[in-house]
Formats: sequence, C-alpha cells, structure tokens
Amino acid sequence: MGSLDGRVAIITGAGRGIGREHALMMASEGAKIVVNDLGGATDGSGDADVTPAQSVVSEIEAMGGEAVANGANVTDWEGVQGMVNQAVESFGDLHILVNNAGILRDRVVVNMTEAEWDGVIDVHMKGHFVPTHWAAAYWREQAKAGNEAPRAIVNTASGAMLGNLGQFNYAAAKAAIAAMTLVGAGELGRYGVRVNCLAPIARTRMTLQTPGLEDIVAPPEDPSDFDKWDPANISPLVAYLSTADCPFTGGVFHVGGNEIGLYGGWSLAESDIIATDGRWTVADLQAKASKLIEGKNDLASVATSIGDTFKGFGDRPATP
Repeated sequence: MGSLDGRVAIITGAGRGIGREHALMMASEGAKIVVNDLGGATDGSGDADVTPAQSVVSEIEAMGGEAVANGANVTDWEGVQGMVNQAVESFGDLHILVNNAGILRDRVVVNMTEAEWDGVIDVHMKGHFVPTHWAAAYWREQAKAGNEAPRAIVNTASGAMLGNLGQFNYAAAKAAIAAMTLVGAGELGRYGVRVNCLAPIARTRMTLQTPGLEDIVAPPEDPSDFDKWDPANISPLVAYLSTADCPFTGGVFHVGGNEIGLYGGWSLAESDIIATDGRWTVADLQAKASKLIEGKNDLASVATSIGDTFKGFGDRPATP
C-alpha cells in the first residue's frame, strides 16, 4: 500500500527536473497523475511540445502506474480549467495540485526589460493562481455535495524569495507565492484543502544556468556518494504534504539534500518597535529610528539571507 493510493494529482511543469521527480515519486506511492508540461526552454520560449510530459507518462506506466499527459499553459484560463476537468474525467476525482512550473529570465533591475519582468511574473504568479482557482472551484462544489476527501496544494517558491541579487523578477514572484500560500491555506481550509509551499535547493535546468553554480551542483564523482543536489531529494516532502492525514497547512519549507526546515516568515518582535506620543516627526525619527538597525545586517530587514541556506547544506547530522 502506497501513502497516496487512490489519490489523484495534477503536477505542473512535470516533464523535466523537479516536477518529473515529483510525478515519479507520487506515482510510486500510488497516486494517479496528470503530467502537465508546456515544453519549451527554461526562459519560456519555443513552441509548445507535449513530448516531455508524454515521456514521463510512459515512465509511470512502465512502473505499473496510471498517468495522462497535459500540455496546457498554466496561465491559460480555459486551458487550465480543461486540465482540472481532464483529471476528473480520467480518474474520477482530484485530490492534489502541485504548482511547480516556472521559468527564469535573470537580469539586474537596471538592465531588465518589461518583457523579462512580465514573463516571469506571469508564469510564476498567474501560473500558480489559475490552477489554484480552478482546483479550488472544483473542491468547493465537492464540499457542498458532501465529498469531503482531504485535498492538498503544494506550491513552489525558492530561496530567492529571501532576496537573490540578479533575480529582481524571480525573487518577487517567489516571495509572492509564499504569501499566496498563507492566504490560500486560510481561505480553503473550509473545503478540506491544505496549502503548503516549498523553497527547494536542487540541480535543475534553471540552476545550471546560474553563473558559477554548474560546478557546485554537479553530481559527486563517486556515484556511491549521496548526491545532495539531486532533484529527487525534494519529492518525498511533496508526497508527504499530499497525504490524506498530513497535519501541515500554511507552511513554507526549506528542502534539499538531506534537509527539511520550516521558514518562520516575516516577524516583528517588541524590541523591533519604537513608539512616540502622537504622530512621529522627522526630527524624532532622525534621533531615534536608528535604534532599529543596531546589530542588524546591511539590509535592514534580512534575518536569514539566501547565503545562510547554503551554510552547512547537506553536511548536517541526522536528527535523532
């Protein structure tokens, strides 16, 4: 018996990389999978090509699982509605949505074009919103009809949400996805839907395009050594968050290698608040506001930087 027996999942961007690993892992746990992938390059260019999605379907079927391919663009309103309908028509229900599709168009802000901004924001933010909308609409109707099977959404953010230089568009989109996760968890719980989010560290087509990372994320020379950059390391958490009895909702998870952590999000301690009588004046702020940055990083609101997530990555001892 697999942990996902009888559950139906849509996984976007599942033709390659992390999404492919999610599909294979969840199928091995008994889930029936809609493998969605538009095809194309890592920047979103190129013609639509369902071949990567169909290839993953073939892999799943070869291992005895059930899957269908879908080539909808995750930003296409009617196309994504059709994808949800396909899951229900093919397998009788929908229990899980994994929003994984994404692209990169890296550029520092002074060089970034409008198209580079719009493309990344569209695929990541709208590409999470549209599938979530149509899945949630279906689940609301199911809840009204008395079908209260546990449902799950797993979103995909990134450590870039902490503020990665050269990714003005991507970092903004990924931070937004983390915030969307919290709102979705609050709004959809009434329909039996849990919403969580990953910030994965892994070797993908996109990370391999980042200057300086290719050698760092390369597989180990000795194939018997643990490959901490393998994208397959991410997928057990996705499968766990998709199980019927998982207790988590509204979580944003650091995951990669042999590590899983839970981000704490924005925080505001009493020690980080200053007050005055009535309205502040500029003169009062000049005199007192600098207390808020005493002992802080150069970037005033950064408590955990993206670099911090790599310190000791893959080398921490197993938790007892």
